[in-house]
Formats: sequence, C-alpha cells, structure tokens
Amino acid sequence: MKIVDFNRLRLRIILITISFSLFPLIILGIGINKKFSSSYYGTIESSLRILAESKQASIDLFLSERVAQLSLLSNSLDSRKLNDQGALERLLAQIQSQTHSYIDIGIIDTGTGKHLAYTGPYNLESFNYKNEEWFAKVMAKGVYISDVFMGFRKHPHIIIAVLHREGDKSWILRATIDSEIFEGLVKRVQIGRKGDAFLVNAAQILQTTPRFGGTVFQNAGLPFPIADRFQGAHVESIEMGYNRYLYAWTWLDNTDWLLVIREDPAEELRPLLDAEYQVWLLLGGAMLLIGIGTVLVTNSMIRRLVEAERERAALDANLTQSGKMAALGKMAAGVAHEINNPLAIIREQAGWVKDLLEEEDVQGSPNFKEIEQAVDRIEQHVERAKNVTHRMLGFARRVEPTTSTIHINALATETLKFLETEARHRNIDITMALADAPPCTVSDQVQLQQVLLNLIDNAIDAMGKNGRLTIATAHHPESHELSVAVTDTGSGIPPDKLEKIFDPFYTTKKLGEGTGLGLAIAYGIMDKLGGRITVSSVLGQGSTFTLFVPVR
Repeated sequence: MKIVDFNRLRLRIILITISFSLFPLIILGIGINKKFSSSYYGTIESSLRILAESKQASIDLFLSERVAQLSLLSNSLDSRKLNDQGALERLLAQIQSQTHSYIDIGIIDTGTGKHLAYTGPYNLESFNYKNEEWFAKVMAKGVYISDVFMGFRKHPHIIIAVLHREGDKSWILRATIDSEIFEGLVKRVQIGRKGDAFLVNAAQILQTTPRFGGTVFQNAGLPFPIADRFQGAHVESIEMGYNRYLYAWTWLDNTDWLLVIREDPAEELRPLLDAEYQVWLLLGGAMLLIGIGTVLVTNSMIRRLVEAERERAALDANLTQSGKMAALGKMAAGVAHEINNPLAIIREQAGWVKDLLEEEDVQGSPNFKEIEQAVDRIEQHVERAKNVTHRMLGFARRVEPTTSTIHINALATETLKFLETEARHRNIDITMALADAPPCTVSDQVQLQQVLLNLIDNAIDAMGKNGRLTIATAHHPESHELSVAVTDTGSGIPPDKLEKIFDPFYTTKKLGEGTGLGLAIAYGIMDKLGGRITVSSVLGQGSTFTLFVPVR
C-alpha cells in the first residue's frame, strides 16, 4: 500500500472518529442549551408579567385608597359648615400628616360649579368648573380620576373628585394628587440600563415621563396595538430596529390607564449567556481534546500499519527470493546432471578427434589448422560449460555452514588480496576503511569469503579501468550486526533494475560475459548464514553492495 493510501486512511479514521464522538456531544449541547434557554426565557417572561401585575395592583391600591379617603372625608363634612375655610385647612393638614399625596383640596358646589371652600397653594376660589369635562363626568359617575392635564394651574396634575349627596344638597370634594407620586411609583420598575416603564391613557398619551424619549402629553408611539380592556398582563417580545425588547402591558382597574414596562432581554439573559459561554468553552475544550486524542491515536495506528506493511513487503520480498532460490536449486541440479553427460561425450569425442589429428596423413590436409583450432575451441567451451554446471551443482547442494571465529577486518583484507593485483593492473585505486576494534563473530568464513570475492570481482568489472574501489567495515550495535561494504565508481545500476539484481540468471553485464548466478548465489549464501545483502546505486556514480553478518 502506498503512503498516500495511508494518508487517506488516516483522514477517514480521524473524520469518522471525530464525527461519531463530537456529533452526539454537539447535538446534546445544542438540545440542552435550547431547552435551558427556552425555560430561562419563559422564566423572564413570567417574572415580567408578575412585575407588571404587581405594579398595576400597587397603583390601583394607591388610587383606591385615595378615593376611599376622599369618600370618607366627604361623608364626614357637615353640610352646614361647607364654607368653613378653617375647617377645610385643618382637614388638609390632618390628611397631609398621614400622606403627602395631596397638593390641595376644595369643596365645589354642584349647582354653581364654584368653590364653597378651598385650601392649597393656588388661587382657585374665583374659577367656575361647571363647564369643565371632569365636572360633567363626576356628576355622572359619582367618582372620577382624571388624566394628567394642565387646567387652571398651568401645571401637569391629576385630580380625584367624589360626589356627595345629602338630602337636597350635593357637593363635590375635589383633591389634587401630586403627579410626582405616580412618577415615583412607575420609575421603581425601570430596571437595567435599557429598562423603561410609564403610564399612557387609552389614546396612547403619556401620563408619566418615560426614561427614554418623550414627555407627558406626548404620544407614546407604542410598538403594539392597544386592544380593548383585558384582565392580567400581556407579555410580548418585540423587535425595534436592531434591538429586541420584552414588553409587558396591563390596564389599571380604577382608570383607563395602561401600565407599560419594557425590559432588555439581553440584560436579563446575561447570566444565561455567561453560562452558555462557559458551556461552549467547556464543549470546545472537550472537542479539542477529542480531536487531539483522535489525531494522536490515529497517527500511532497509521505508523504501526506503515511499519507492518513495510515488514510485510520485506517478508514478501524475502519469501519471493527464497522461492526463486529454491526453484533455482532444483532446476540447477536437474540441468547440471542433464548437461554433464552430453558435455562428457562431447569432450571425449573432441579428444578422439584431436588424437586423429596427430596422424601424418591427416596433418597433410589443407584444413588441418582450422580443424585443430575448432577442436581447441570445442574443448574450451566444454570446459566453460562444465564450470557453470559445477557452480550450479554447488548451489543446489544443501551444504551446512562450517562455523569458525571471524574477524571482519581480517576477512575483508584477506579476500581483497585475491584480486588486488587485477585491480592494480586496471589502474583502480583501492581504499580500505576498517572499523575500529569491531567484535568477532561466528560464521562460515569460506562462504563469506566466496560472497565477498564475488562482490569485489563485480565491482572491478563494473569500473573496467581507472576507478576507485572502497571496502569499508563497520559495527552496528543497535542491530547487533557487522557489515562489509564494497563501493565502486562504475556506471551504476538503473533504478528499474535494482529490484531484479538478485534474481537468478539476471545480469547487467554484456551478453556472454555473465551467467546471472553470482549475486543470486551470494544472496542464497547470506540467507543461509542468517545475514543479508543490500544494494544502493546512483546512475553514473557507482554502486555499493553491503554484507550484514549477525554478531554471535
């Protein structure tokens, strides 16, 4: 399998693992967050509804108390002393000692519409109220609470008027309520940086001053339609510009006023958002840990797979080579036996022909020299074929190694001596790079020497003339091996031929110059000795064959 396949496998494992690990976690987080947000948002809406209803009840209670107070005062008045200014002043002082809601108080005759008595900071005794809107309403309803209006005072105020009848007499007890009292009642529910609360009448005219924009007597411009009167409070999320607000509105019971409360849900949701941030932060940390863990585990798995694949490939190559060598051994034995018999007959017949050529009458033949040369060539090639078959038979025999103590430096030096003269004759420089005190080992010195001799001979043939031969020994403690490397400066081996270099009958030499058995035999010998042989080559620069022998 190629590395790119492992990269694709790594990516697939990471994606699948992360998907199956994080997808449920994300879905769970989103589900919990959605459920919690919905619940929390519902809690905010419920709290705002309760706040609106509570404040509505508070304002209604305030107005009911004022109406009840004025009704009680009206019932306590003596119809014969309605013009008693001093008595009315004492009455105002008495109720102001209990509550500071009243600014002034007056008794108005229902027949004339003028004050019978008045006490307060304004000069209102001369004014006639018979044609005022509030006068007609209190005459019709008996009790009247006005909107905020200017009136004769030229200052925003609210009045509460109570009609009292006693026999054939009737009068109106009229009190002015400080509008700041309502401002204070409403401002207490202006919560947060963007929260607001105010009162409007049925025509959406402001009765109190809102926190953000608008004043009393202006149109409130509510972002929701005012429906007919209803019980309880309505709560709705309304988008205004780029912001979303929660509005709650409810009708007062004692007057046609609407209490409106606005909240910024972002402020109320701040604890939820902080909790969401922490949850997503923890979720992100968990996702990061899962991702890192997945990558690390996957990389470890892929590394092991790559190592196993390389080991499998090397094992397959060794098995293939071993199979080739076993097949070669069987074939070599059969071929050698089959060829040796014809070769013996050819050689015998060639000797007989040579004996015939020694007779005088044959020597006189004009073709004597050519016949004699032909017989010599026959004997020469028969001898060559015999050497090949002997080598094949030697390879085919299962000869057990003869063990002895081997000094790797001495082995390299002694083997080189066999071909040193040949190398010098071809003007090839020889360099020895011997390891410093390598350990000894136990192996078959004769077979190792045969393999090394073959490698040196091949190196000399690859260079021809004017090259450099380097023989280097080394000790590898990490793998418990000794090595001998034979390096030449020849033409090198093409990359496409390196994989076949140890195959039987495969040779890079010219036709007729090699049998292709040398490296195959060397490979087989090293395998039987428990060692190995490797090759590296750069085209145009040379090749290096290295023998590895285990340290025993």
